[in-house]
Amino acid sequence: MSKRLHISLHGAVQGVGFRPFVYRLANEMRLSGWVLNSSQGVFIEVEGEQPDLDRFLVHLNSDKPPRSYVQGMETTVLDPCGYSGFEIRESDDAGEKSVFVLPDIATCPDCLKEISDPKDRRYRYPFTNCTNCGPRFSIIRSLPYDRSNTTMSKFQMCDDCRREFQDPSDRRFHAQPNACPKCGPHLDLRDNAGEIVASYHDALLGAARAVRRGEVLALKGIGGYQLIADAGNDEAVRILRARKNREEKPFALMFPDIETLNRYCDISELEESLVKSPEAPIVLLRRKKRSGSSIPSSDELISELVAPRNPYLGGMLPYSPVHHILMQELGFPVVATSGNISEEPICTDDTEAFAKLSRIADLFLVHDRPIERHVDDSVARIVGGRVQLVRRARGFAPFPLDVQKETKISVLAVGGHLKNTIALNSGKNVFVSQHIGDLTTKEATSAFHKVISDFENLFEKLPAVIVHDNHPDYFSTRYAIDQSQRNIGVQHHLAHIAGCMAENRIVGNVLGVSWDGTGYGDDRTVWGGEFFLTNGKDYRRIGTFKSFRLPGGDTAVKEPRRSALGVLNEIYGPSLSEMHSLSPVMSFSANELGILLKMLSSGLNSPITSSVGRLFDAASSILGLRQRVSFEGQGAMELEFACDGVSSDESYPLSVEQRSSDATSNGLLVIDWREMVKAIISDLDANVPVGLISVKFHNSLVNAIIEIAKRVGENKVIMSGGCFQNKYLTERAIVTLAQEGFSPYWNQRIPPNDGGISFGQIAYAMEILTDDTGGIMEPPHGDNAESTIERQTESSGVAETK
Repeated sequence: MSKRLHISLHGAVQGVGFRPFVYRLANEMRLSGWVLNSSQGVFIEVEGEQPDLDRFLVHLNSDKPPRSYVQGMETTVLDPCGYSGFEIRESDDAGEKSVFVLPDIATCPDCLKEISDPKDRRYRYPFTNCTNCGPRFSIIRSLPYDRSNTTMSKFQMCDDCRREFQDPSDRRFHAQPNACPKCGPHLDLRDNAGEIVASYHDALLGAARAVRRGEVLALKGIGGYQLIADAGNDEAVRILRARKNREEKPFALMFPDIETLNRYCDISELEESLVKSPEAPIVLLRRKKRSGSSIPSSDELISELVAPRNPYLGGMLPYSPVHHILMQELGFPVVATSGNISEEPICTDDTEAFAKLSRIADLFLVHDRPIERHVDDSVARIVGGRVQLVRRARGFAPFPLDVQKETKISVLAVGGHLKNTIALNSGKNVFVSQHIGDLTTKEATSAFHKVISDFENLFEKLPAVIVHDNHPDYFSTRYAIDQSQRNIGVQHHLAHIAGCMAENRIVGNVLGVSWDGTGYGDDRTVWGGEFFLTNGKDYRRIGTFKSFRLPGGDTAVKEPRRSALGVLNEIYGPSLSEMHSLSPVMSFSANELGILLKMLSSGLNSPITSSVGRLFDAASSILGLRQRVSFEGQGAMELEFACDGVSSDESYPLSVEQRSSDATSNGLLVIDWREMVKAIISDLDANVPVGLISVKFHNSLVNAIIEIAKRVGENKVIMSGGCFQNKYLTERAIVTLAQEGFSPYWNQRIPPNDGGISFGQIAYAMEILTDDTGGIMEPPHGDNAESTIERQTESSGVAETK
């Protein structure tokens, strides 16, 4: 007996060839009906005998397109209505938007084969794509994902492309950006005054010649402009650094192929799979040492100016046809860094690019396909045997993460001040934006506004609640408060822990270890070395690091020597001025030192901090590694790199004291680092190698985690915050916690740095917003609340830490 099924599919089911897949499957099984895209996903009606319908459902799940992701499927049995044949119907854009927007996908093997084949009509065509690859997020203007709703709408397909687009047996069937040299976008090579020098393939050849000459090329890619230079040419890299005002921060590299990448970097099987994945991020890889037969000869080495004093290189492979064709032409690694002025988002608009980058680039390789939104390259590394994102953008954003608590309330999280991202929910799905950056310039704050507007329009969500950091001076906080919606403030370090819990799908009580450089504490001091007992909703700060003062406040972030003075002042007080042999003391003039010591003694412009990030800076300064930095975290990075090649289980003494309970301390466990610093100075005086001292410093911090975990007695230990970008620290902590019987968790799909703050904010808000009636609950207030955590710990052996 014939039956009809109505099937609703939700998830990443548009732009991945799902409709042609359904069409072919139905026809192979001789079923009738239809399939269409809608704002909610893909709808199917299919009619036939019950056994055939059962097989259809099995193959619908098992044989679906490789880039698709079905989050939910609903099936309804209906009376047959006598369909004749199976058809693909026009898209329906009515109703609430719930379909996923796919990230931009790297060029697939089939398309790469075509652009490399002289007999193919798309030979060397830099905008080749199909349903399995190509631009998505960077070109879509609205849902559903149809050509008319993308920046490809102005390009009318030629007869050949139209035939592919309409042929269900072709892999370009309903590939919305489908194009070829006859009808699609094309390249132009322009000088930095905007005048056309060459067009089409000649433009790309001219660009390659310029890079070989040592010139800087601005290339318009998928999600914005990149600056390209010969990575083996010292002078080219030096010029790029000088023009971009980027003194020492490492540049990313693009390699022509995996074989070339393997010649320069030691790369594991997991790292290789990540580099070659459809997401194609920049991957932090250990560079090979200059010895051994596999190392390139001296005239092929990558310039030391690419990543000074850094044992790692940020390497990626070509991920779009224009990159593949350019890199095939060049055949050597290039610097491929963001096309922007320092502290600003990458340029996407041609007029803006010529205005801002003409002082940096000698030539511009541009095209006439508009970029709807900026999308940087993602950055990842392998930590603890798993992928960890450091920057989440192209290839990953805005693919959602789901949280376990669902709410019908629309929530917007506006993130922090540095490495800003925003997040917006739809039910249990949380869409986290691409990397926006530091909200320190007018251009960055404009991008922040645009991304919020973009998400609200794309997903048709007007937030009822805006979640923000508690820091009153963050631009994102002021934005949230200025809006008319309900606001919820979330403590910075709690957001780190909540996000890590949510992505690891952890429920129940955990010990949260949140270490970073700066976060606004509940007591209005600068936190950054915090331990929480939390269930993702209620929380209590149970531990911290001994605090010290930062002379000059924010200036200390750029001068690790100031953090060192603050640390040393806590130990030696006024006698610090007599310790002339110490690197941070020697770096100041007598007058500067006197002023800073007076600031420390009076507390003038010297805020109190418990920051582990600043403790890293202090150690880096004391060891003579870095007194000033040219980019965020440079001192801590060089301290980590000093561990390279050193193996030791030695550590320094750290004491843990329990502060008496009062109105402000709540009986905190306080990690006292003073004996550790004294021991570091003693090792320096004894000429112990800096690498061994650094290893002992890192091991000591891991010991602090273990000590607090043992005292608290909570099995699940969550580690998040910018300090856990440190591979040595994180992996040592993972291994040691496991050896001691604890279960460690760390960030993977969301960065541990402030790029993950928005997801943590929204995960926390969704825990407290929904009660049984769907209403809005008042958030708890941390240390000052009689929370369920406090009630639970009375009977779990943790009451003594109150």
